[in-house]
Order: sequence, then structure tokens, then C-alpha cells
Amino acid sequence: MENIKSTKLIHQEISFKIIGCAFEVYNTLGPGHLEHVYQKALALEFKCKQIAFDEQVKFSLEFKSQKCGYYFVDFLVEENVIVEIKRDIQSGRKYFNQVLNYLHTSKLALALLIQFGPDKVYLKRIVLEQYLKEQTKHNTSSL
Repeated sequence: MENIKSTKLIHQEISFKIIGCAFEVYNTLGPGHLEHVYQKALALEFKCKQIAFDEQVKFSLEFKSQKCGYYFVDFLVEENVIVEIKRDIQSGRKYFNQVLNYLHTSKLALALLIQFGPDKVYLKRIVLEQYLKEQTKHNTSSL
């Protein structure tokens, strides 16, 4: 029998809710605002939709079991999804790499990079499969 990868999206329901909130913020505010304005509005929309989240979550980076730095992510939604927001689209690769670092450091499997551009919302869904099994095992063991 062939080894076929599942086409089911990880954290599909909450991902769609997050994306819906991002579109609501952009459709209401429009383009051109500072990043912290979009962040505040997105936090308000998460509260309005009763989505559990934490803002500016700190993750420690370790080297040989010693803390050597840390990252702050914009949002950690339902303890499973990192959400990073940006207001421009010029440095897409740089932002993508930044979010990859967040996933590796947090050992989470899913992040959404949301960029509020001049003409629309740009979304990148970033999945690190190496943490998917670990995260799933952790979530089911805590039930």
C-alpha cells in the first residue's frame, strides 16, 4: 500500500477563523496603517469572536541546554498556532524565515504569516511536519 500524505489541513477550523478575523480587520480599517494598529485591531476581533489567544508571547532559544536568546511572537492562538503580522509585503522571504525560526523555537507545527498590504491581505500558511506528531501527542495526552 502506498504511503499517501493526508490532505487535511492542520488546525483547519481555527486557521479559518484567524484568517476571517484578518480580513475583517483589513476590510474595516483599510490599507496603510502601522503594524501595531493592525495588531490591536486583530486582538479586538479575536476577543469579539471569542478566540483564545495570547499577545507578545516569549519563546526562549537554547544552545546546548542554555538560554541564549528569545523571540516574541505577535499572537499564540489556542496554544497551537503562531500568528505573525506585518504591514508590508516587500520583505516576504525575510518574514518567512523569521516565522520558521519561531516554529523551530516553539516546537509548534503551524504558523500564519499575515501581511496587510496596500491592496489586499497576503497570507502564508507555514507547517513544520517534524513537530506535528509531537504536538498532536501533547494535545491528546492533555485531554
